Amino acid sequence: MPTELEIWEAKLKKIFGEIDNLLEDRYGSLFPLHPVRPKRGSTSNPEFDGLFDVGASFTAGFGSRHGEGYVIQISWSTLVNVSEQIRGEAQKIALEHLQLRLPEEFPGKDLKVVQDGKVMKIIGDLSLR
Repeated sequence: MPTELEIWEAKLKKIFGEIDNLLEDRYGSLFPLHPVRPKRGSTSNPEFDGLFDVGASFTAGFGSRHGEGYVIQISWSTLVNVSEQIRGEAQKIALEHLQLRLPEEFPGKDLKVVQDGKVMKIIGDLSLR
């Protein structure tokens, strides 16, 4: 039986998989994959193939004005330089999807996505129940 933490993180992973697909659909054909990166859909986990690896890591938030939360990471697997404009567009797509899906997956929680320095972070009621 999965723990409350495993359930919580599985919900986040589901949302990040959706974001990965959105970004792959939008940008996947515009940039060549890194030579050692498998093509999209060739592994059982979208984190390990295609142009993107989208996920989050928990941080206790020491030194952050927003405190604890999940730092969102969008990694591009290409050797080509991706402009700040396109990176910003991809980040906006991720932000919009998170704002839509977080209340659906975590009803009753007051979760927000904020800019915390140079990173996006999910903050709010991170309690497991």
